[in-house]
Amino acid sequence: MSVPDFQILMLPLLKSVEHTEKSVSEYTDYLSKEFDLSDKEKELTIPSGKQTLIRNRAQWAATYLVKAGLLERHKRGFIRITLEGKKTLEKKLSKIDIEYLMNYEDFKNFKNTSEQDSSDPVENDQNTASSTPEDLIATAYKSYEKTTRDEIIELILNSSPAFFERLIIDLFKAMGYGGKGKTTHVGKSGDGGIDGIINEDPLGLEKIYLQAKRYAPENKIQIDAIRSFSGTLVEQGASKGIFVTTSAFVASAFDYAERIPQSMILIDGNMLTKLMYQYDVGVRIVDTIKLKKVDIDYFEEV
Repeated sequence: MSVPDFQILMLPLLKSVEHTEKSVSEYTDYLSKEFDLSDKEKELTIPSGKQTLIRNRAQWAATYLVKAGLLERHKRGFIRITLEGKKTLEKKLSKIDIEYLMNYEDFKNFKNTSEQDSSDPVENDQNTASSTPEDLIATAYKSYEKTTRDEIIELILNSSPAFFERLIIDLFKAMGYGGKGKTTHVGKSGDGGIDGIINEDPLGLEKIYLQAKRYAPENKIQIDAIRSFSGTLVEQGASKGIFVTTSAFVASAFDYAERIPQSMILIDGNMLTKLMYQYDVGVRIVDTIKLKKVDIDYFEEV
């Protein structure tokens, strides 16, 4: 048989972790055996040749089940079933697909956000028949990026505070800060709320102080936290500060950051994942597709 599409893989994948968690390799092997794939079918790859087709589709099946709340990623590279996932298996369904997952509010919000995560009217146009191939590719890319960035937040929230603080340091290094100086991870008791320091020059004459808060999306950073960080900057004699969170800031926090004499930048979860995606922190390239058009000049006869 051919390699099943990712929707066909959803129910078998959910069943595979009913009693035990599995890594990507483990559930990919399980699905390969479940569908009796031949060695040749197991070796089929996506266009770039960098990943097998079955692994790619298995991972997408897992991602969609996570978005619906039937699976969860509690540590890097592993999935396990949730209580809702167990309830789903008790229904003895013949299949699980996108249509079924739309019954879950979290998944519905994920799909709606993915499809509308652009101000481009073409990308918001649900009538794909009126879209060019380039438009469709751009829309698919936006959806892919959004899914990846959502997964980044999930993994950060399941990591330790110390890991998150180091992640922020790595991000600013990747962005070019501290290139001529050094970057220090502080993040310990008595640090005054400072989680990192970036020296913009070798002597440390210009410093940027960092604070990182790993909060759930619904737990917004209040203005009091920004006031406290501002006070810490004053105590340190600092003129520059960056406050990073996985959640969001209340509107008054931005107003306050603009009024204070120090230069303070607020980075919320949305901007954080955009920067990580842009500067390749916590992500890697798994596929490259070259789009080619006819060279009209070549066909001109002279």
